[in-house]
Amino acid sequence: MGLFDKIFPKKRYPSEQQLTGYFKTLTAYQPVYTSYEGGLYEMALTRAAISTFARHCSKLKLEVVGNARHDLANILQNKPNPFQTSSQFLARIATIYEIENNAFVVPLEDEFGRIVGFYPVLPSQVKVIDVGGVPYLQYSFSYGKKAAIEFEKAGLLVQHQYKNDFFGDTNSTLYPLMQVAHTQNEGIVNAIKNSTTIRFMARLASVYNKNTILDERKRFAEENLHKNDTSVMIFDNKYADVKQIESFAQVVNPKQQEFIKESVFEYFGTNEKILTNTYSESEWNAYYEGKIESFAINISQVLTNMVFSPAQINRKNMIVATTNRLQYAENGTKINIVTNLFDRGFITHNMGLEIFNMSPIPDGDKYYIRREYTEVQNIDLDRTTPTDGEGENNGNDT
Repeated sequence: MGLFDKIFPKKRYPSEQQLTGYFKTLTAYQPVYTSYEGGLYEMALTRAAISTFARHCSKLKLEVVGNARHDLANILQNKPNPFQTSSQFLARIATIYEIENNAFVVPLEDEFGRIVGFYPVLPSQVKVIDVGGVPYLQYSFSYGKKAAIEFEKAGLLVQHQYKNDFFGDTNSTLYPLMQVAHTQNEGIVNAIKNSTTIRFMARLASVYNKNTILDERKRFAEENLHKNDTSVMIFDNKYADVKQIESFAQVVNPKQQEFIKESVFEYFGTNEKILTNTYSESEWNAYYEGKIESFAINISQVLTNMVFSPAQINRKNMIVATTNRLQYAENGTKINIVTNLFDRGFITHNMGLEIFNMSPIPDGDKYYIRREYTEVQNIDLDRTTPTDGEGENNGNDT
């Protein structure tokens, strides 16, 4: 059995007779999603923005909270499917999510129907169809295969959702800008090519017929430009004047280049410092909160609803995508936070080591707290209570 058949078992394929029509939606929009066959990922600037986002999303940690499915913890943190690590899985979903605004996740199930993994799919077209009153996602792939799965069993991450009740809109608003950027790049290449071409303008001294002019032009170019290895041009008195045409490379206006760059940055919610890894602590926090955190919440909720029943979710079972943001903080900030949180019992030794990207230590998961603190209302009582090995406090200490 191939991977495709494992992801889409034949028992789930609705027959052609069952495909009675499109699922009726409130807005009456036809619930169909078609992948864009353009080159959004082929442009250097947009790929840099998308790849940077995917790279940071790949650092998220998928954790299982609650007691329902602890067996999924190791799968989510290491290998969600036979072909991808957790990091690759998250990066793939984030990339599709940014380019298509729709990222599909289908479950891998064992023989008992229990979810034992996840796989991201990139269909060329997806339809929501009605099968006996149950909505199905019908996938069509570029290589010809089709499959369907119950809508409630599939995972769908969506952004820019407006017209369609199920799917996000395309990035069509960005395409004119990408066309301008492509034209600018082609203009630079062609201008450089033209500027390296040696061209001459010659004026014949007498009047000649059309055929003679054409023959003479061909002869002149052949002898002086094509077969000339002396760098010396010689011509007779047929020509009254021969001048070289100087070409200059026309580069794109820097303001136009900056406009394109800033427009892409605004659309993808990033900036040059994030792309070049020169961001500060505050700049990283802003990028995380404005961009990565929404994706983390999205995928957490999608995976949670794929795995757990409503009753299990009500009992606080969930899958969460987390990251240790303090790893991106400056060392001074890390020291202050670890020092203040550790002796107040908020973090353990190993949690503090993780912030500094250091390996955990044995017996490092204990919590400690300073003992000189007390509740305000108990301050008089504590002054008269014996402390460990120190005898009795008579209340004379200040």
